[in-house]
Amino acid sequence: MGEIYRHALCLHPYYRDSQSGSLGLAVFPPTGLEYIASALQPHVEKVTLLDLRLPGPLRDPKKLQAFIRQEIDLLCISINWEYQFHEVCDLVNSLPAEIFTVVGGKQATDCLEDVFKACKGIDVLVRGEGEEVIAEIASGADIATIPGLSYRNGSDIVHNPNRALANVDDYQFPDRSLRQQKYHFNMGGFALRGEEFDIILTSRGCPRNCKFCTFTMNPWGQKRPYSVRSIDSVIEELRQVSAGIILVADEDFFVNPARAKKICERIAEEGIKKRFLVQARIEIYKHPDVLEAAAKAGIKIFLLGIESPTDRILDQLNKGFDTATVRKAFEVFRQFPFYYHGYFIYGNVTETDDEMMQIPVFAKELGLDSISYQKLRIEKYSPLKELVETTPGYFIGDDHIVYREGIGRKGLKRIAARITRTFYTPAQLTRITRKLFGTGLFVPRNIAPLLLAGPIVLGNSVARLVNKKMRRFRVWRDLVPE
Repeated sequence: MGEIYRHALCLHPYYRDSQSGSLGLAVFPPTGLEYIASALQPHVEKVTLLDLRLPGPLRDPKKLQAFIRQEIDLLCISINWEYQFHEVCDLVNSLPAEIFTVVGGKQATDCLEDVFKACKGIDVLVRGEGEEVIAEIASGADIATIPGLSYRNGSDIVHNPNRALANVDDYQFPDRSLRQQKYHFNMGGFALRGEEFDIILTSRGCPRNCKFCTFTMNPWGQKRPYSVRSIDSVIEELRQVSAGIILVADEDFFVNPARAKKICERIAEEGIKKRFLVQARIEIYKHPDVLEAAAKAGIKIFLLGIESPTDRILDQLNKGFDTATVRKAFEVFRQFPFYYHGYFIYGNVTETDDEMMQIPVFAKELGLDSISYQKLRIEKYSPLKELVETTPGYFIGDDHIVYREGIGRKGLKRIAARITRTFYTPAQLTRITRKLFGTGLFVPRNIAPLLLAGPIVLGNSVARLVNKKMRRFRVWRDLVPE
């Protein structure tokens, strides 16, 4: 048996957020670490959770080092993104090497060789889901016997066998009691006062196979099958969540329409007064009864992965639908009082500039309220990597973005600016504001931070347009209660 630990620290090591969140939202609670904290609770005397994005004395590196050296004997760090990877590794290397250090998270799993190489102070790495693994570590089990774990053995890295994935209902709810402060709905860095924000997962995994997505892939052969929590479990957690605005972070809340409808009906029947954002695929248009139940339950925003206005590109990405189906879906969606946000990818293989510029045109034809668009990324295990490498004139940059010879970073940046200017016109900004308040997601006290956030969310390229459009509303600042 190994050492039994006294005080565990769950550390979110990012000092700032990526700006790629849905609708420009930040700061998301570190829900994954809160699941880990819950798994630790029965096995250690004390658990502390520290989010370095939030203000506090331990954001100072020297004070953090001193705190860990004096108080902590088990350090758990989540490395989730390629974003800030080197900064996070520098932070990990600055922490006391004598403290037993465990890392996990998507980036740690996908790039474990790089993590072990860059972070000399880590002892073990959890591959994939970590609740059961961390509980066994904390209870003192020999690390050589723990499935799903990789660890240092001298100069070598040892990879234990994969772990059979647990039933998702076996996991404890994330421990929200450890938060340093409440998380608030943000737009462009401006917190909407009084609007506490949280995240809930009603399922794990995804049954889809979009070729640009590697979230469900694991280099050790583990792909989390789509697994759902019981409806009773979901409702019980919602009762415990104090936030008024909740993101349902399932890859697609409506994979099973009948189940989604039952959850929505239970929310309404039991008087759970929340406002929800959900990630969804367009196929839910086939179930208007579910959309009706969603509206009654308080779902306000649909986050829809549309990806492209071109059938050829949709087929290349293996989305499973075409533009005609998308148009048909929005004929139904427009009958319901939801705010619709669409995700798009530009810079796809063989995609022309004119095809990319169809994104804002298509989005307006559909009636989308807002859109976000990202360059095509090729992650380490992306099934699109071979396509890029075998298509003349295309290459993967050192930032893992796909580029076409002759266009490069600056060219794609110019196209993104044109998409922004074309879609986010003054009329569209007015529509967004009306829709957000019309759906009931926002209330009058939110208007000042919302208007202030506009130029940041929409980018410098339209900042002057926003400021001109919104200048007449500035009197509202004096009317908004503190």
